[in-house]
This record gives sequence, structure tokens and C-alpha cells, in this order.
Amino acid sequence: MTRQPATLENLEQRVIDLIVEHQRLHPGQVTIDSTFANLGIDSFDWKELLPEFEEAFDVSIPNDIAKYARSVRDVVAMLRKAVAMLRKAVASPMPVA
Repeated sequence: MTRQPATLENLEQRVIDLIVEHQRLHPGQVTIDSTFANLGIDSFDWKELLPEFEEAFDVSIPNDIAKYARSVRDVVAMLRKAVAMLRKAVASPMPVA
């Protein structure tokens, strides 16, 4: 499978692609409404997937937030928020004294 570069515009599809690849699932099995339970993603799988998402989108998701993910939709929402916060931080750098 050829990986697309991760962008905010293709975030949902990129999350699905990473899950398909990691869990070795058929692409049609994973949708935005899929839960981790439906996909066979346990806590160990999630601990392996999280760094892949962070690397793909060049963000960091704190563990105290990541532990609440239970679905593809949750992951997409977390990553959208993290990417938006990163863009905001880059757009308004700290003033130099």
C-alpha cells in the first residue's frame, strides 16, 4: 500500500489507512464509525498505533487524553485538535524580548 502524506485534509482517510495496515484488515472493514472493539484493537494495539499517528501528523497526544480513545472517530477528533493547536502555535510564535 502506498502511503499518502498526512495532511489535515486527508486526516480521516490517513487514520483509516494506518489502522488497516497495522491491524491487517480489509479497507472496507474500517470506517469513521468503527470502534476499537469492532476492529480488535486492544490497549496494546493502541499503544503501538498512537506513535504511528503522532509521527504521521507530526503532533504529540498526551497519554491522559489518548487513553479516552475508543473509536476511529475519537482518534480523528484528537488528531484534528492537535494539528489545529500546532498550526495556531506556528502561526503566532512567541515574541522575542
